[in-house]
Amino acid sequence: MTATVGTPILEAPVAEGARDQHMVLNMGPQHPSTHGVLRLVLEIDGEIVVRLYPEIGYLHTGIEKTCEAKFYQQVVPLTDRVDYLGPMANNLCYCLAVEKLLELEIPEKAQWLRVLLAELTRLNSHLIWLGTHAMDIGALTVFLYTFREREDILRIFEMVSGQRMMTSYIRVGGLAMEPPLDFFDRVRAFIQTFPEKIDEYSNLLTGNPIFVNRLKGVGYLSAEDAVALGVTGPVMRASGIDFDVRRDMPYSGYEKFKFHVPTSTDGDVWARYLCRLTEMRESTKIIQQALDGMPEGPIKADAPKIVLPDREKMKTQMEALIHHFKIVTEGFTVPAGEVYQAIESGHGLMGYYVVSDGTAKPYRVHMRYPSFATLQALETMCKGRMLADVVAVVGSIDIVLGEIDR
Repeated sequence: MTATVGTPILEAPVAEGARDQHMVLNMGPQHPSTHGVLRLVLEIDGEIVVRLYPEIGYLHTGIEKTCEAKFYQQVVPLTDRVDYLGPMANNLCYCLAVEKLLELEIPEKAQWLRVLLAELTRLNSHLIWLGTHAMDIGALTVFLYTFREREDILRIFEMVSGQRMMTSYIRVGGLAMEPPLDFFDRVRAFIQTFPEKIDEYSNLLTGNPIFVNRLKGVGYLSAEDAVALGVTGPVMRASGIDFDVRRDMPYSGYEKFKFHVPTSTDGDVWARYLCRLTEMRESTKIIQQALDGMPEGPIKADAPKIVLPDREKMKTQMEALIHHFKIVTEGFTVPAGEVYQAIESGHGLMGYYVVSDGTAKPYRVHMRYPSFATLQALETMCKGRMLADVVAVVGSIDIVLGEIDR
């Protein structure tokens, strides 16, 4: 849809003195290249972007407010639906925050399983990004390849949780249940062949002159602008900022794993592509380490008021049912206080700020998701570029509208 500047339905700010020369163009909220219901109001001079105004709110769900009406454990399924491409990471960040309030010690096996699942989630998120980003540029085949591997990961998620996407598997106090007997064999089989798949993606794209020309030198973001605008994750690291929460503020046992954090000083769409491609290789190494060093032991904390104890600790099945019913219907109280917990999701720094008033329900849950901050850098990256470059830039920042609108 196009309209001349000044049309009542378009209220984006317009550069002074440009009303007669510039045009305002709507990109979205139903445009496939906005990766969700995002509306970009573009002020253009011919084919050149003069200003860019993102308009959000089309997917607003009120999840943060809904958390206040739920028991702490009941909030976990809500977190699945924020960044719907990285549910395990959402579960993990929220649970770590609540466990910090409870001063709960999580068994080592549960921590290693959490790391393994978080890295599979990162691969899942990056595969969707790569497939859709390549398709935006015109490389349709890669989309089919990446979704082939994503299907394997979703089958693994379904194996442990019963759900492909909205898993709710990581719970306050540990994990929902023991993984099935052949779980580790399935993960190991996937990891053994996955590096070859990454090579396949790279062979299709990295040397493709059309793909390279559409990405190199496009959507530049300096390190200073990245920090000032609150950009995190691969977009920030591609601008030269060497920061990764897993390494610099380790959680859930990440300090025991060896991995490389890829960075670049180019700060363009091409650098973001290469950084994420390398990140997938590093996640594969972390998963391999988790499989090789997986400790024995329980997958739930020894906290009967918070999680259902193991069967051998319950005298009868009826006692277990009564105990479970009590946890579900009455919840568990959390000491009054406030806490902030950050992790490294597939899109960047994810944080949960949880406030407890000493009851069984959180007083306040605020979610800091990376896409919201990254979106405000879009104008900086697109200003002065061609209209066609906007598609490449939007794909490179890998936004998820569920975590932007919440």
